[in-house]
Amino acid sequence: MEQKVVLITGGSSGIGKSIGLYLKSRGFKVYGTTRNLAKHEDFEVFDLLQLNVGDNESIVSAVNQIIATEGRLDVLVNNAGVGITGPIEETPPEEVHKAFDTNVYGPLRVVQAVLPQMRKQNGGVVINITSIAGYMGLPYRGIYSATKGALSILTEALRMETKDFGIKITTLAPGDFATNIAAGRYHSPVLENSPYKEPYGNTLRMMNEDVSNGDDPIAVAKQVFEMIESSNPKVHYNVGSALQKFSVVLKRILPDKVYEKLLLNHYKL
Repeated sequence: MEQKVVLITGGSSGIGKSIGLYLKSRGFKVYGTTRNLAKHEDFEVFDLLQLNVGDNESIVSAVNQIIATEGRLDVLVNNAGVGITGPIEETPPEEVHKAFDTNVYGPLRVVQAVLPQMRKQNGGVVINITSIAGYMGLPYRGIYSATKGALSILTEALRMETKDFGIKITTLAPGDFATNIAAGRYHSPVLENSPYKEPYGNTLRMMNEDVSNGDDPIAVAKQVFEMIESSNPKVHYNVGSALQKFSVVLKRILPDKVYEKLLLNHYKL
């Protein structure tokens, strides 16, 4: 059986690295990506390519390099993303734009680059990594929630548009996992004279604690493997604590104001 070739954006650390390690252990040929290859000269876990999801030229170059070397590309895991927090009123518009460019337009650019090869092969798998936060508008994480929600909706449309090409497209929404995402997240500053100072500051501390106490990202990697191997993957998958996954169910079945009250109580707002 021919070895499957996988491209994982944002593969140098965190969830992306865990996915790459696990898939390599299961016999896949793994290519990860990073925005700055010079920072990872000693990276020997799997092949690492330079790719910035905000730069279409770098995306096309990396995809073409894989195809030239391997002759195929079987799986795309769109994992690269950024976090962003802050009161919506006080979040700089340029930071909102950056978040959407990385979390929505970025994955879309990569999908557009790999689909011609997958159509040519009459097969492939695309997994867009979203977030459980994308199912709901979370206080002080509204921009992040919106970017992940947008990627989820785009994926739903893309599945239907590509159904005749043998390509399987789906999303995976992780909850909180123990990674370094908090370190790279954009935080709107907690302003001394802001009306949001106390509730935003408290919520920010809670979010950082949730990530620090999160589960091992190997759970995400194992879920990705199952999705790749599925002959008929679902539209959406979730992975996280029982409470986080249950929150998605509650969002579906509860009246909006009741669900909003649960979130307000959870964040002590």
